[in-house]
Order: sequence, then C-alpha cells, then structure tokens
Amino acid sequence: MTIRGSKKLWTGCAVGLVWFLILLWPMLGIKPEGFEFAATFQVFGYVAVAAVFVLFFYQVKEAGYLDAAGKPIQSAAGLIQRAYAKTPTWVLLGATLAVAIVFPLVTGRYAHDVAISVLIYICLGLGLNVVVGLAGLLDLGYIAFYGVGAYTYALLSLNFGFSFWLCLPIAGLLAAIAGCIIGYPTLRMRGDYLAIVTLGFGEIVRLILNNWMALTNGPNGILGIPRPELFGFDFRSLASLYYVILAIAVVTVLSVYRLNYSRIGRAWEAIREDETAAELMGVNTFLLKLLAYAMGATFAGFAGAFFAARMRFVGPESFSFLESAMVLSMVVLGGMGSIPGVILGVLALVALPEVFREFELYRMLVFGGVMTLMMLVRPAGIWPAKRVGRRSEEME
Repeated sequence: MTIRGSKKLWTGCAVGLVWFLILLWPMLGIKPEGFEFAATFQVFGYVAVAAVFVLFFYQVKEAGYLDAAGKPIQSAAGLIQRAYAKTPTWVLLGATLAVAIVFPLVTGRYAHDVAISVLIYICLGLGLNVVVGLAGLLDLGYIAFYGVGAYTYALLSLNFGFSFWLCLPIAGLLAAIAGCIIGYPTLRMRGDYLAIVTLGFGEIVRLILNNWMALTNGPNGILGIPRPELFGFDFRSLASLYYVILAIAVVTVLSVYRLNYSRIGRAWEAIREDETAAELMGVNTFLLKLLAYAMGATFAGFAGAFFAARMRFVGPESFSFLESAMVLSMVVLGGMGSIPGVILGVLALVALPEVFREFELYRMLVFGGVMTLMMLVRPAGIWPAKRVGRRSEEME
C-alpha cells in the first residue's frame, strides 16, 4: 500500500473516531447530577485502541506480510469447504435436528428462553424472506401479521374455548387474509412507495389493536391466555414449549424450502430480478406478489399464535415498527433469499446480544456498528443465496 493511501486511511480513521467521541459523550457524559468525562473516555479508549489495531492489521495484510501465515488457514478453510460440499444434505440436516432435539435436555431455563425467542424469530424471518428475499417486495409493516396471529389465538381460546392446535391453522389463515387485504391495494406500487404504504398499514393494524376496546381490550391487552395441551399433556414448562415452536420452525423451513424450489419460487425470483420482463414472459405478477404476501403472513400468524400461548398475554406494544425493522435486519444481514442465511441472521441479532448481556449499555451501539460493517464488507449477507442458474455476465 502506498504512503498516500495509508495516510488517507489513517485520516479517515481519525475523523471517524472524533465523530464517535462527539456522539458518545452525550450518551455517557450528561447525567442528572452534572457532566462526567471518565466513563466516556474509558469506552472511547477501548474503541480507539481496537480501531487502530484493526487498521494496522489491515495494512500489514495488504502489504503481504501475512501471506505465509495465511496460506495454512486458507488451505484448512478449503478442506472444510470441500468436506461440507461432499457431505450429503440429509446428514447435515439430521445432525442439526438431533442437536436441536437434545438441546433442552442439556441446558437450563435461561437457555430455553433464548432458544424459544430464536425459533420464533426464525419463523418470522423466513416468512419475511418470502416477501423480501424471493419476491423482492420491501415490507415495513410485516409485524402486523404477527399481531393478527397472536390476537386470533387469544380471542378464540378465551371466548370460544378453542384449543391451540385448532387455532394455529386459523391464525395462519386469518393472517394470510390480512396479507391479501393489505397487499391488494398496495402491490401496484413499487420501490419506496410500496415500503411507505406497508409501513402505514402496519401502523393502522397496531392502532386498531390499541383502540378497539370491545374486542382487544385496548392498551391493557389480553391476559390469561391458555397454554397448549395435547392428549391431556399441558405444555407449561419452557422445555416443552421449546419443542412446540421447534416443530413449527421445522414446518416453516421445509415449506419455505419447497416454495423456493417450486415454479412459484422461480416466478417470484423473476419478479424480483425484473418485474417488467417477467410480466412480458407471461408471469401473472400481481397474483404472485399477492400470494407472496399471503404466504409470508401465514408463517407470521403461526409464530404469533405461539407467542400468545407462551407469554399468556398479548398487547399492542409487542407489535411496533421496531419489531418489523428487527426482522428485516435479520433477513438482510443473513442474506436475502437464503434460508441458512436468515437463520444465521437471527442467531446474530437474538442469541449473540444475550451472550454479551453484561455490555447492555453498548449493545445497540455495537449492533449499529456491526450492521454498517457487514453491509460494507458483505453486502449480500452472511450466507448469500445461491443462484440456480448463472447469468452470461457472471460466466464472463
């Protein structure tokens, strides 16, 4: 690397650290009892040392001094990749499922709670992946379907005594109908206009849940929602609830996989790549986009019904725009259109923050930095989706 390029990198690093200090001090230095500087400079010192170390390591790597040490690592990574490619898919899936089944038997209550949250978000992320990753439709109000599923189970179980297993498909069906109702007037729009309208519809659903006192009990929510039962067995413990959401997540993964590799999935991908060209080739774009909304909403409805059963309470504050943004972040971070990518994105944004809970004050700061870094380093996500075919320019 030239001296000029090195100087430019270090100047950019210095400017970034100054901006970081300007943003950090109001959060840590302004307190009710007055101004404080010690905590701010302590955190800033850690970040500055880490930034200098990373930049120095990057320059050493670009200069070629680490090539000798990097060759064994690259060869080991190549061996692992080749072994992964040769291993049958059913072996990998079987091992993963076996680990998931054994997990609650060797872990405690806290791990069960985190694992249940991860599986709920996997269902939500894969449902949104159908809309955003496969069909290419930016939906900012997706969490509304999650709320429809939760309130469906809450109302049917308390008012009519329906069981969880009967309410589960009904919740998915009503969420799909809500997806069609929201999608029908909006899918003629594209791009930013579609995102704004879906955001508006998501807020409309939340406000309806918040203000329809006679049906939803408004901001007070609904209490006393029964837990699932099966042949007299009551799923009261977190370990037993874990297996319920694991079964729902497995069904979701298999369904999205089959949709992805079906003719409908190919049509969704064609719409995502070029809607006009897909329409000229005879694809009914409007109907298939509506189907994408309905299918994505169905999986959110399943997750919502389980969420209500797990918490035994639902309220409108659980279905805010922030939840939609979090699920969308999981899909984008993991890799749009990729099932393993979405699962990794959920683990990165749900499980990892629990590991670093002792740094709770800085978790959102780290979260924003990691998201920015990922979009710069791997814009396609942690595990990008593989194309079935290759374009001519990619062959070149």
